[in-house]
Amino acid sequence: MRNHSYRGLRLWAAGGLTAALLAAGTAGPAGAAEGEPADAAPIPVAITGPDTYDLPLDADPAEGEPQFRIGLRGPGEDPEPDGDGIIWPLHHGEYTVTIDATGLEGVADVELPCDAEGLVAVCTEWELYAGESYNRDWGIGLTPAAGSEAGATGTITVTGRGEGLEFTGHSVDVRVGGPEFRMRRLTEPEGFAAGDTFRAPLGFYNVGGLPADGAVLRFGGTRGLSFPQEFRNCEYAVENEGSPWERHTALCTFEGTFEAGTAYRVATPVKVRTADFALQDAFSYGFTTLGAGEADRLRASGEYRRGKGGKLALRAVRDADPADYVRYAELDLPTANTYDLDLTGDSAHGGAGETVAVDVTLENHGPAWLALLRSGGEPVTFTVEAPEGATFTEVPEDCHPQYSDEGTRTGDYLCMAFTPLLESDRRDFAFELRIDEAVEGARGRVHLPEWWDRQDGDPSDNEDWIVLNGARG
Repeated sequence: MRNHSYRGLRLWAAGGLTAALLAAGTAGPAGAAEGEPADAAPIPVAITGPDTYDLPLDADPAEGEPQFRIGLRGPGEDPEPDGDGIIWPLHHGEYTVTIDATGLEGVADVELPCDAEGLVAVCTEWELYAGESYNRDWGIGLTPAAGSEAGATGTITVTGRGEGLEFTGHSVDVRVGGPEFRMRRLTEPEGFAAGDTFRAPLGFYNVGGLPADGAVLRFGGTRGLSFPQEFRNCEYAVENEGSPWERHTALCTFEGTFEAGTAYRVATPVKVRTADFALQDAFSYGFTTLGAGEADRLRASGEYRRGKGGKLALRAVRDADPADYVRYAELDLPTANTYDLDLTGDSAHGGAGETVAVDVTLENHGPAWLALLRSGGEPVTFTVEAPEGATFTEVPEDCHPQYSDEGTRTGDYLCMAFTPLLESDRRDFAFELRIDEAVEGARGRVHLPEWWDRQDGDPSDNEDWIVLNGARG
């Protein structure tokens, strides 16, 4: 689903600017519909969406996202905001998009957008933008109709109409009970440690109602994972190379027929090597029912190169248990490693009324990096307390004031060190303190939260002190 939050906030100033401009007789930038000659060539509009869709026999749109979406693409690239933050449309004026699902009657039950009645939805819009990102799209929900069997087919037809616009029609051919893969569940071997190599027994179960003509395997791992063995029917890429978000990926194609109700596994387990710094790095894989000739679109995320070595083959598995197969297969490797976060304070001297500078440092001494990938890279937080008789006057931008339960400021600050923290990472936080009263040996504690332990190999250095007019230690 596309994210339209920015569109809702800024496009034509949430609609209010539209009326103001029209009332004032003001046209947008060149290419907008207002002020164009009456005989201007119509703007071409492509209707986007899948050409085909295999509807699982157990599909249930109530579980979450619709099965697929229908969208619009105007000519040109996605627009950029102008100097006032406004994204101008190519066209302003009423137009309609009609989604006709009557071709699925008796094949599938359909949930259509735009307050549709029956199997036809007519959606009305006003603005059309270049590219795809800022144009409206519509979700289609499908469920096999009562009595519909594997192999039943039907078509959804989508058309558009609007003055000054020329739409290309689009259709989606729907097949019920087509091939559908579930992935073999993965588990970390007992005693697995950083530096070890996991032999991944990748596989899938065709739980659909029809055989698949070909299959594609895509697998990948985050920064601490790599693939030391290559296969000639696979292609390999490194995304975001050299950054904390580096990811190694592979794309393998398999020819042949993969029968419904049958499980398959790789004849040779895929080796996944873990680095010495690896900790809860994410490995994931998935087989899709795409034929070997349809894998090009999956290569868009990186520059792939052909692998060397033997061919990775698939073999049928007898007596496979469907409970061992899941929709999405992921595994964190390894779960047993440690890092060492070390907080270091500072010391300074000064008299009453003077301002002094102090630095607080957060270091990771490894051996593992701290990525917190499952939580989206949440920051590591720590508290910096003001020494007695002193007030913070300058703080880093990633530090924020603390408040008591009563809502009053305490004078302390909560600081954030954003992850990933690499295995030899260091973050410096510069503060300035005004000495209101010179107190000998005044100390302010610098510490990670009391609950912090996670997998820190040496919690003893999770706190330190800022000392004014005294000796640290």
